[in-house]
Formats: sequence, C-alpha cells, structure tokens
Amino acid sequence: MERKEFLRNLGAGAAFALIFPCVHGCSKDEESGEIKPVPDGVDFTIDLNSAEGAKLANNGDFVLKNLVVVAKNLEGAYVAASQICSHESYDQVRFIEDDGGIFRCNVHGSRFAQNGTPLNQVDSKTAKPLKIFKTELTGTMLRIFE
Repeated sequence: MERKEFLRNLGAGAAFALIFPCVHGCSKDEESGEIKPVPDGVDFTIDLNSAEGAKLANNGDFVLKNLVVVAKNLEGAYVAASQICSHESYDQVRFIEDDGGIFRCNVHGSRFAQNGTPLNQVDSKTAKPLKIFKTELTGTMLRIFE
C-alpha cells in the first residue's frame, strides 16, 4: 500500500469513527426518548370496550397512541395531550396523579396542567404550553381530535 493510499484510507476511517457516534447519538430510538414533531391533524378513536380502551378503565389511567397521551383524569373525564414535550421535543410526556393529575415529561421533569399550561416556569425548563387535544365520548367510542 502506498503512503498516499494509506493516508486516504486512514482519513476516511477516522472520519467514520468520529461521525458515527454523533449520528447514532442524535437518532435515539423510541425507548430512549426519540425527538419527534408535535402531532398535527390528530383525529382517532378508542373503543373503550377494546383491550386498548380497557387501559382507561380507572381514574388516573392513560394510554399512548399516535404520539398522544390519552388519560382518564382523577375526576373521571378524558383528557388528551401531545406526547411530545414542548421543552425539548422528547416523546416522553405521561399523565401522572400528582397535584390532582398533570402531564409530566420523564426526560427533564417538565410539568403541565391538564389544559397544557406549563407548571414549572420558575426554573425556566418550559416556557411553551403543551399541545392539548379535544375529546368526545359517544357511547363507548372516545374520539381524540383537534
């Protein structure tokens, strides 16, 4: 192997070694909190008599569907919010029973009221509200839409 060819191969290998970890680290899988856009054009239903709907049987329960957190709040009403946090766009927003029932991002701890209002602006983690969706119950069919 000639010196020029060796250096060219070394350069390509070094570039790959430096770039691959960055690219891999920037494209997280869903388990680790993949960065995704806030859902738009949401309009779907959940049959409360189905296996999926059974996960909403009790106050405080929630399901994740189409990047939306659908919850049965502590008063028994259905609420829905973007699973994508407005703080840093991770898909880790969940419904928790703290403070009468709120939405919380598991990545950085951003907290939101059921109407999407940020609750921890004091430490400036979250300045933008969480996107909230409408819910409508007809019989056993729960519609989530914009």
